[in-house]
Amino acid sequence: MEDGYIKRKVLTPEQAYVKIRHYCAFQERTHQEVKTKLAGYGISWHQASELLSKLIEDGFLNEERFAKAFAGGKFRIKGWGRKKIEAELKKRYIADYSIRKAIREEIGQEDYEKMAMKLIEKKWSSLTSPGDTAFVKQSKTRQYLFMRGYENDVITRVMKLFLCKD
Repeated sequence: MEDGYIKRKVLTPEQAYVKIRHYCAFQERTHQEVKTKLAGYGISWHQASELLSKLIEDGFLNEERFAKAFAGGKFRIKGWGRKKIEAELKKRYIADYSIRKAIREEIGQEDYEKMAMKLIEKKWSSLTSPGDTAFVKQSKTRQYLFMRGYENDVITRVMKLFLCKD
């Protein structure tokens, strides 16, 4: 190590392709993640583009598949709403078409409203402070769902159902 720099082994395109195939086979990846990884291997931009094309042809890299896995996972596991999922996918440079398709196919309206109801019940029961009137609880719960990426019309509809249930 000289002057604080770490020497990195530069890979040939063939070596990089073998490593990047394993990287993509392990879990779904975005094109940007793969480009960054290839840059770390010392691969030029032009060579990286060629490797990216080859990965797509061989089925190791698929933007739509990534978007579907991401949207489905974040919705089912973390309870994220459509808006938050869409924003995160845009941050990862996923095409709008792939985002819309993933959200439409992975998140059904009935499941979406059930998840919103579950989150409302969870948040409502957690608000136990003496100053939390029904109005304050409703406001805090609504804000919580906004932060989770749910749309206003869905929040309003599910909130009405929740308040009528009590």
